[in-house]
Amino acid sequence: MQITRLDLRRFRRFDEVSLAPHSGLNLITGENGAGKTSLLEAMHLMAYGRSFRGRVRDGLLKDGATDLEVFVEWRERVSSGDPASVRVRKAGLRHSGQDWTGRLDGEHVAQLGDLCAALAVVSFEPGSHALVTGSAENRRRYLDWGLFHVEHEFMPLWRRYARALKQRNALLKSGRIRDGLEAWERELAEAGEPLSRRRQLYLEALQDTMAPLLDRIAPGLGRIDLEYQPGWRRDAMPLEDALLLARERDLQAGYTSVGPHRGDWRIQFPGLPGREALSRGQAKLTALAAILGQAAHHAHARGAWPVIALDDLGSELDRAHQGRVLEWLAESAAQVFITGTEPPVGMVDLDLDVSMFHVEHGRVRDGAPLPRP
Repeated sequence: MQITRLDLRRFRRFDEVSLAPHSGLNLITGENGAGKTSLLEAMHLMAYGRSFRGRVRDGLLKDGATDLEVFVEWRERVSSGDPASVRVRKAGLRHSGQDWTGRLDGEHVAQLGDLCAALAVVSFEPGSHALVTGSAENRRRYLDWGLFHVEHEFMPLWRRYARALKQRNALLKSGRIRDGLEAWERELAEAGEPLSRRRQLYLEALQDTMAPLLDRIAPGLGRIDLEYQPGWRRDAMPLEDALLLARERDLQAGYTSVGPHRGDWRIQFPGLPGREALSRGQAKLTALAAILGQAAHHAHARGAWPVIALDDLGSELDRAHQGRVLEWLAESAAQVFITGTEPPVGMVDLDLDVSMFHVEHGRVRDGAPLPRP
């Protein structure tokens, strides 16, 4: 998957800007606040329905604007067995912070999830360590995004579960347990059991790509194990029984306390005393390995790499770790975007082939060539 054109209108500092990136490594430089991160945010918005900094209404709209627009054109392989089988796709999104309209390949899109499922982007930014140290919601979203892209039947299953959960919670809050509570519990269980199994199998597959990658970029951390936590005592009882057992407690609380929506996963380091022992730098490296490992799994499962976006890589990693990560990226077939106020020192050390762009005064222009070591 390769983005060939990215247009933004009324997006943060930009009135209107366009980027025509290349395949391989793309470095976007600029002063702090120039808008280089906004280009990655726009890609992330098209792939997730929100920026990695928050929702559209949390500052993405340019001051005084009533809406923003993002347009992306990309090339993707149609058949994994035929490298020459490529098609061009186009997607556009207009968003006011409350309402949105979208188009995909010239057709209106009714659900934002359908638009997001078309373009695959994985992002690493200064807050990405929350994937390791933050809330379970971050880790569930990470699993579900990957499954949306590698298992087409996962999205309808997830929507079915979310609808049943919403209905059960509404009945719990109202206290009207006679109005179909058992039927919605049955629906929750029928969707939740396979949803949970798919998450666990996906996590097991991710370990095969993440473990060797982490060993390469941060060999001092040692072996890792990924442990899935389903959100109820799945080894002891089916989900439907767990819902029945929790019913009285849930009525008191007004929400559903067990199920895949309470699930989580953790990274175990057998050679370290515990996850809390990770330094902030180690947590960032672990999160980066999880994100890049997910990209590698996507490439294996779909026959094409997702777009990889790395915000301010030079300030997040030291010179040695930058070099290891950049070597891995250069060996992959992924299109990569990296931002920074200046080229990462690891990039200069390795003498890589990089396409340069510079953001200044609301415009994007070709950047100066990398200095040679």
